[in-house]
Formats: sequence, structure tokens, C-alpha cells
Amino acid sequence: MKIIIIRHADPDYTIDSLTPKGWREAELLSHRIVPMDVQAFYQSPLGRARDTASVSLKKMRRTAETLDWLREFHAPVLDELTGERRIPWDQFPQKWTSIPEYYDKDQWANVPLMAEGNVGQEAARVYAGLDALLSRHGYERSGNLYHTQKGNTDTIVLFCHFGVECVMLGHLLGISPVVLWQGFCAAPSSVTTLTSEERQEGIACFRMSSFGDISHLYAKNEEPAFAARFCETYDSDQRHD
Repeated sequence: MKIIIIRHADPDYTIDSLTPKGWREAELLSHRIVPMDVQAFYQSPLGRARDTASVSLKKMRRTAETLDWLREFHAPVLDELTGERRIPWDQFPQKWTSIPEYYDKDQWANVPLMAEGNVGQEAARVYAGLDALLSRHGYERSGNLYHTQKGNTDTIVLFCHFGVECVMLGHLLGISPVVLWQGFCAAPSSVTTLTSEERQEGIACFRMSSFGDISHLYAKNEEPAFAARFCETYDSDQRHD
């Protein structure tokens, strides 16, 4: 089985849709998706993900099932510097790297900052949603593996967001989402691919063959959006916050 996770194209957060560049990215993405033999499409309920999906779906005359747990990961935590609540996956490196539990797939959500924000409960909701979806396609979670009565080569496509993508990948691969949130970059419209591996009959796991692939943009000389990145050097005029 193949799982394809797509981050929405360049977003206009003020209207929960896409920028003009984002619509171009969604169009280029469709050139990649339309030829695929896809068993089922799933999408976040948020506009920027649904709009990204709409370009490919319209061309294929297909629809996507909307799953609430695919919405952007929502468990705001208290920012100690500002006193305001913010997303949990954007911390300064000197902050998160000093806490060993953040590197632990079982302990990361127990760090006081995360526990206060109910991050673990939201992650559990995503884990349960993902496992229920995979069960529908024949893969039942058992510990850190999946059992299947009969493996398949179905392809499913999920249109969603960076934060929740990392939570899903953490669950499938046994990695703390914090490490993925802080150390990986999935540009808008990027494609991540995982394939099941059943080397012993009835026992499956998932192996990631590509993360954050944007070759569909480079193929048409479309520069990737900077939305997923921060400044390369401190003295640059790139994004710092």
C-alpha cells in the first residue's frame, strides 16, 4: 500500500485559501497526481487544503472524503516570552534541543509545555484517526507494527498540513514529532510518499521513500515558496520569526 501525504500549496492564511502562487503550485501538482491510479482521496476540512486538492480532483472527476483529524494540528501552547498561545511546533533551537524528552517518541508530549497545552491528547486523536483509516484499507495497528490479512497495492492520497503531517509520520515511523517539526521542511505543495513493507506474511510496517518532494515545481521552473523555511543566516533579510 502506498500513502501519499501532500501539504497544501502556498497559503493565504487570511482567507484560508491559496495565494496566486499557490494556485499555480496546485496546477503543477495536478500534473503529477492526475496520472496516478488512486484508490481514495482524503482531505482536511480547511480551505487551503481543499483548494489544493480541488485542482487535481476536478481534472480526474473525483471527490475526496473530508476527515476532521486531517485539519492542521491544533493544540496551542503558552509562549513564555509573549504570554500568548501559539503553535507547538515552532520553538527556538536552543529551547527545544535542551530537553531530552523531546527526542523520545513516548515522552515528548509529557514535557510541561506540551502537557499544559493538551498536545498529547490532540496527537492521540490524530493517531486514532490515521489507524482507523488504515484499518479501512486492511492494515490493523498492533503495537508498533500493522497486521494485515491480505496486503494490497492501493494508493491513497491525503491533502493536509505540515504540522499534522509530522504527527502522522511520527506515528508511522516511531519518531518524536518534535524532531520532525523542528528538523524537517515540507514546502507548500510538497509530496511525501510511504510504502508498506510486508517481508513476513501478515506483518507490515511503512517505509518513507521520499519526503517533501517538489520536483513538480522544479520541472516547470517554479520556485518553491519560502513559507516552510527560516533565515539561512542571521544577518539575512529572510524570515526570522
